[in-house]
Amino acid sequence: MQQQRFDITDRRDLACLVNVFYDRVRDDDLLGPIFDDVAHVDWATHLPRMYDFWESVLFSTATFKGTPLVVHRALARHAPLTAEAFGRWVALFQTTVDDLFSGTMANHAKKSAARIATTMEHSITAKEGVESRRR
Repeated sequence: MQQQRFDITDRRDLACLVNVFYDRVRDDDLLGPIFDDVAHVDWATHLPRMYDFWESVLFSTATFKGTPLVVHRALARHAPLTAEAFGRWVALFQTTVDDLFSGTMANHAKKSAARIATTMEHSITAKEGVESRRR
């Protein structure tokens, strides 16, 4: 029997989503090494920042302060942030949302994740193309 899922309604729900999602990311054979071996993510710092990020995205708060694109561009100099990696990130995120939540905000989270990944991938690959033409 399937457990009833509710919509994302508050920061506690976001923390649950982010924690489960990043557990899956760390266990993933493609993404885990990028986060743990290349980026050396400090999870105690990163997870609360991701709660802030998703709270800002989904609930239009101003909790998150930062420049994710700059961070990911710097990371791309050390690890291949490929279309496959972005696709896996989106797939894991959307599956995690579907496993935990259902509703309007859950759908908004999935669409936002896809949009963010597309924007980041395009920006990183466009920047890499410009830099490789300069060489």
